[in-house]
Amino acid sequence: MVSPLAVFASESSSQDENFASFHVPVWVWVVFLAVVTAMLIVDLLVVHRRPHAPTMKEAAIESAVWISIGVGFTGVMFWWHGSQAATEYISGYLIEKSLSVDNVFVWALIMGYFAVPRKYQFRVLFWGIFGALVLRFLFILVGVSLLNRFEWMLFVFGAFLLVTAVRMLRHRGDEEVHPDQNPALRLMRRVIPSTTEYNGQRLFVRENAKWLATPLLAVLIVIETSDVVFAVDSIPAILAVSREQFIVFSSNAFAILGLRALYFLLADLKDKFSLLQEGLAIILAFVGVKMIISEWYHIPTPLSLAVIALVLTGAILLSIRKDRRAAALAAASADATDDEHELPTGS
Repeated sequence: MVSPLAVFASESSSQDENFASFHVPVWVWVVFLAVVTAMLIVDLLVVHRRPHAPTMKEAAIESAVWISIGVGFTGVMFWWHGSQAATEYISGYLIEKSLSVDNVFVWALIMGYFAVPRKYQFRVLFWGIFGALVLRFLFILVGVSLLNRFEWMLFVFGAFLLVTAVRMLRHRGDEEVHPDQNPALRLMRRVIPSTTEYNGQRLFVRENAKWLATPLLAVLIVIETSDVVFAVDSIPAILAVSREQFIVFSSNAFAILGLRALYFLLADLKDKFSLLQEGLAIILAFVGVKMIISEWYHIPTPLSLAVIALVLTGAILLSIRKDRRAAALAAASADATDDEHELPTGS
C-alpha cells in the first residue's frame, strides 16, 4: 500500500520546468518534521520552561537565532538541489516572514482584548504555532495538488491575491478584533463549560470535580482561526515562486517557528512600521500578477526575490524615516509650546 504522503511528495515530478522539481523520499519528510517538532519542544521545555515575560533583549536574541536558522536552510537547499531550489526557498521564506508581521500585530490585538498576562502569552502562542504548522502542511498539499491538476487555478489564486492587496490598501489604520463574533469561539462556549479566570498557563482547570476551560483556550481558538485567514493569503503567494511541496512547507515552517520571538519583539511597535502594510500589499499584488501572467511569461525567480526584498526593505526604511520625522515634529511643537509659556508678560 502506497502512503498518501509519498503520493503527494512524488507529484512534484510533473511540475512546470520553470520551477525546481525533485523527488522527496518519505524518510526526508519524516526527518524534517521530527527536527521541526524537536525545535518546538526544546523551545518550550528548555528555553521557556518557566513562565515569564521575555525582555526586548531576549526577544531580539531569539529572533536573530530563528532567522539565522531559517536563512541558513537556504544553504541546505543549495547543497541538496542547487541554486534554483535555494532561490525559491529564500523567496518563499521572505514572503511568509513579511506577511507574518501582520499576523503578529493581530495577535497583539487579540492578547489585549482578552487581557492575557504577558508571562502566559508564550504558552498559548506555542500551541498556536503548532496548530499553524499542521494547517499550513495541509493547505500546501491541497494547494499544490490543485495547481498540478487544474492550471486555471493559477488565475483564481492570482486574482485572489490582487483582491487581497487592494483590500489591504483600502483598509488601513488600526484593526479591530471582535472575538465574540468568531463562530468557532461561540461554538466552544456553548459546548465546553468555561471559567472567566486565568489559572497560570493551563487551558483547562478542574473545579468541583468538573473540568472547565480557561480563557486561554478561547485565546488559542481565536489565534488559530485568524491564522487560517492569513494562510489563505500566504500559501497562494508562495505558490507563485515555487511548486515543490517541500520547498513551500520548509519556508513556511522556518518563517513560522520564529514568530513567537518576533511577537514579543514587535507587538508594541506597530506604529513604527506604518508603511509596512503598503509594502505587503505591493508584494501580494506582484506575486498575484506573476501567477496570472505565468501562462504566457514566467518572471524569473531571482527577479521575484529581488523585488520582494527591495519592497520589504523600502517599506521598513521609509517607515522608520516617517516615524523619525513625526517624532521630530512632535518635539519641535513641544519646544514651541514651552517657549510660549516662558515669554515674559508685560507690566
